[in-house]
Amino acid sequence: MGVAADERRALSALFDDLGPDAPTLCEGWTTRDLAAHLVVREHRPDAAPGIVVPALAGYTQKVQDRYAAKPWASLVEQVRTGPSRFWPTSIGSLDELTNTAEFLVHHEDVRRAQPDWQPRPADPTRDAAAWRSAKQAAKLNLRKAPVGVTLRTPTGQEAAVKTGPDPVTIVGEPVDLLLFVFGRDAVRLEFKGDASAVTKLQAAKRGL
Repeated sequence: MGVAADERRALSALFDDLGPDAPTLCEGWTTRDLAAHLVVREHRPDAAPGIVVPALAGYTQKVQDRYAAKPWASLVEQVRTGPSRFWPTSIGSLDELTNTAEFLVHHEDVRRAQPDWQPRPADPTRDAAAWRSAKQAAKLNLRKAPVGVTLRTPTGQEAAVKTGPDPVTIVGEPVDLLLFVFGRDAVRLEFKGDASAVTKLQAAKRGL
């Protein structure tokens, strides 16, 4: 097993606890919408491309809405059990490669949308995976940032992920850095750099 599998189980349990109508950090989505998104991603190769290709998004949304209309317990069970054994990510190493950031971010999307959320206690394995994912995703997701960007953890790990003027260093725990790179606001981070550069970076991040 691995971080992706752990996060899948934890998110599924949280879905069970909160029900289908709880808020998430994904704008406009309840827990039902998020669960349906995860199932489409792993069970409908015909519809999955629309998750990232705007021209195909309409079809993906129709398919997702049909899954969202399923009984809640059945939908959550599909998230929990994952894809069929013929799907590539049913292999543990591929699951870790492709699903760690997906399930880690979406688990936090649900956790941090609830009142009085708190960061989870440190976990060396999870945090190492979050740090790797944050570095990788930042190079793509922050490529259009108008300033230079460096990520840094409280333990001193550091990665320059975007070259550019007026550099900003973002300091925080790996999970918070990962969430920021994916455009989330419910994070606890420190920004070091010129105030105007920080403002530009945060504005650019809202477009993710």
